[in-house]
Amino acid sequence: MGYLPDGMPLPGAETDTAAWWEAAKRHELVVQRCTDCGTFRHTPLPTCYNCQSLNFEWAKVSGKGKVWSYIICYHPVHPALKDREPYNVVLVELDDAPGVRMVGNLLDCPNEEVKVGMPVKVCFEDKTDDVTMPQWQRA
Repeated sequence: MGYLPDGMPLPGAETDTAAWWEAAKRHELVVQRCTDCGTFRHTPLPTCYNCQSLNFEWAKVSGKGKVWSYIICYHPVHPALKDREPYNVVLVELDDAPGVRMVGNLLDCPNEEVKVGMPVKVCFEDKTDDVTMPQWQRA
């Protein structure tokens, strides 16, 4: 396993997630959409959980959403996060992909101002030339 310059483990692009990471590198947010029933899904999977179809497309989404839930981490889950504590982790429900929620950090917001329901939008944090992490900022 490799590591990013900040010491975090390098995320792995596997068969089901490679296209998602490639889109992130282009600063685009995409989600899988079943081409048979129209269900959006994330994290990427080979089969639709709604109709069991293997047919899907990558749909570009706006990246706008609302904080559905969050936590403030006071004890880092990885040694590389020790200097960031306390830090927030948000679960964002996307506006234009019903049922899809994505995890990340709200980068431009003091922890005490994070609220359920607050509008956010995706931003992209280039970690290396090959790895870009979708993150969140206030909308």
